[in-house]
Order: sequence, then C-alpha cells, then structure tokens
Amino acid sequence: MTAQSPKQEVQLGMPQLPAPDYPADVRARLEADAKEIIARYPDSRSALLPLLHLVQAEEGYVTRTGVRFCAEMLSLTTAEVTAVSTFYSMYRRKPSGDYQVGVCTNTLCAVMGGDAIFEGLKEHLAVGNNETTEDGKVTLEHIECNAACDFAPVVMVNWEFFDNQTVESAKQLVDDLRAGEQVTPTRGAPLCTYQETARILAGFPDERPGAVEAGGGAGPASLVGLRLARGEAPRVVHPRDAEEGE
Repeated sequence: MTAQSPKQEVQLGMPQLPAPDYPADVRARLEADAKEIIARYPDSRSALLPLLHLVQAEEGYVTRTGVRFCAEMLSLTTAEVTAVSTFYSMYRRKPSGDYQVGVCTNTLCAVMGGDAIFEGLKEHLAVGNNETTEDGKVTLEHIECNAACDFAPVVMVNWEFFDNQTVESAKQLVDDLRAGEQVTPTRGAPLCTYQETARILAGFPDERPGAVEAGGGAGPASLVGLRLARGEAPRVVHPRDAEEGE
C-alpha cells in the first residue's frame, strides 16, 4: 500500500507586469517638480529620497508607478529604488490614512505611559500596528523614539508633536482627527494631511499662513549640554565629586 503525499498548494500565474505610468497630465506635473529637486544635487541619484516623498505625496504611499517614475528620472533600476523605499520607515508601502499617528514605545515613553497609550488606541480604533481605520483617516503605529524624552509620553501625528499625552488625551486626539476637528500640535507647524506633509518633506515650501513662523524646540533637559558648553548653566556636581572633595 502506497501512502498518498499531502496535497501541495502551488500558486501558478503570470509574472507581475511592469507598473503602469501616471496619466499624462500627472506625469508632466511630477516631472517638472522632479527636475526642480534633481537640480539641487551634484549627483542626480542623491535626489532619490526627496523624489520618493514627492511620489508619496501624489498617492499617499510609494506605489509601483511611483517607483518606476523615480527610476526613470534618475536612471536607476526599479530594484535600486525599491531597496531604498523599503529601508526607510517614512515611506509607506501600502495605502495609509490621512493622519499617521505614531506612539513612542521606547524605554522612557513606554514606562511613562506610552505602552498604555498604544494599547488603548489599538482597542479604541480597532486596528493593529500599521493598520488603518475603516474610514481611512488614521493609521496607527508604534515608533521607537520621537527624540522628545523631555515631554514623555509623546505621540506624533504626521511628524508633529503632541507632548505629555495620556490614554484619554490620545483617544480624544484621534477622535478629533476622524471627526475633522481642528487639532493643534503642542509645538511646531500646524497639522496637515500625510500627503501634504510628504510634499513638504520633498523640499517644497510650506505656504500655509503661519506654518514657517511656528516655533517649538527641545525641552530644558535636552538643552542642558548646550547651555553648559555656552557657559550659561552651572556645572552639575556629581555626588562622587563631592565625596572626593571632603
């Protein structure tokens, strides 16, 4: 008696076809923008990062068409462009929401409440990490560090800071975003959509009233080293120094 081998699941099909091009009017507009970006660099391939932001601003994520466009503009292969676009987390590889809500879950933010905020938002929005709400408004993700430990726990929306958050304030934040309410970051420029943010990151001016003038920087603890270097802050005496001086 011969034993039957288990059924093998084999997927057969045609290889993936080349990515389609943009419509002619979109292509012409993007080419003009791309040439402006490329002209800023002595080596054209150095423009790849801002070009990826440019195509992300068009469709909300880096599509196969966007990869093809970048490759053609810079005389690169699509494999080379894909390698870069999949390396950096700021480039989305699938459709995402109008607002990218990132919760810092690195050590300090985590123990100060970041882990609780992230878990609370997952339950509140009914999404997991890097998933988008059904209305297409919010994509939730955990971030390793927002470089704002002075203000832990920190949440970022489209890379703008919302400091000293709690579970309840974070829930209110995402509710307001989904409802279309005006939301003001703790510091920095006024909030805009993810696609608008991507165009700014591509290197084009933020022409919204008051955006450039908006301020906000690091907190006092982060600036202690700078103040010491300038002679503006008293020297911090380590307990061991005090013992040795006795």
